Amino acid sequence: MDKKRFLSWQAVLLLLSLVGIGIAIYLTSVHYQAAPLVCSAQGVIDCARVLSSPYSVIPGTSLPISLPGLVWCVVSAGAALAGLTVLAGRRWLYIAQCAWSLSAMLVVLYLVYVEIVRLHTICAWCSALHGIILAQFLITLLLVQQAVNEQEPDVEQEQSVVTARK
Repeated sequence: MDKKRFLSWQAVLLLLSLVGIGIAIYLTSVHYQAAPLVCSAQGVIDCARVLSSPYSVIPGTSLPISLPGLVWCVVSAGAALAGLTVLAGRRWLYIAQCAWSLSAMLVVLYLVYVEIVRLHTICAWCSALHGIILAQFLITLLLVQQAVNEQEPDVEQEQSVVTARK
């Protein structure tokens, strides 16, 4: 994978993060009743039931669970932006992005469990955000794998500096 492809994937990560930010802001607005909920309220997809459940807030607070999701998306967007500019081509950035995405995937797995097993219903908006997080995790996994396989230029430069010092 050449540098252009790495940059293309960073652009996709940035776009996904921005969409995630939009969804998280919307869900936070719904929680504070600043926006109406636009979603099915019947059957398997019942956003109102999910968003009004005890699981929709950070435990021990009245803060919506969408707030940590918003923070996660903002940090992801910042990392993708850095990957497009000042940190382009840095393998450690891909590893950090992958670890960050993995942390969100663990939360997503718990939240999907809650929706399906505990609440017996799902939220379409939450599922969209979960899908974005899954896509970002898979992309960052690909970036790490490709960076490791190709021995990126910054690793080669570090090796040449070490060799030059000897």
